[in-house]
Amino acid sequence: MRAVELSQHYQGKIQVIPKVPIRSYDDFSVVYTPGVADVVKEIASDVEKSFSLTSRWNTIAIVTDGTRVLGLGNVGPEAALPVMEGKSLLFKYLGGVDAVPLPLATRNQEDLVKVVQALEPSFGGINLRT
Repeated sequence: MRAVELSQHYQGKIQVIPKVPIRSYDDFSVVYTPGVADVVKEIASDVEKSFSLTSRWNTIAIVTDGTRVLGLGNVGPEAALPVMEGKSLLFKYLGGVDAVPLPLATRNQEDLVKVVQALEPSFGGINLRT
């Protein structure tokens, strides 16, 4: 039950925090708009720059449909989420890699492939856990 207590206390295992320090509202004009337009133009001219100008280089998606979860079997995408959060935590703690858990509400293999293909520009890698 300790795992349930920790999950309830922390409301999950992971969070997203900024890398760039924000000291005042003026900083938003650099990291968001209008300053971000310069980064957008760089990537639009060469999409490979998305690996050096964004967090894409060090971010992976952990994708599952919840059908085969850690010997627990077919528990569904919502019940798979704590396991995928745990995997995200392992990637960060052991490898310094940011990982986003993405349990999908589909059992259709073609749909899963389409979703992963559509997500590809956002991530440096995809970890499939079907």
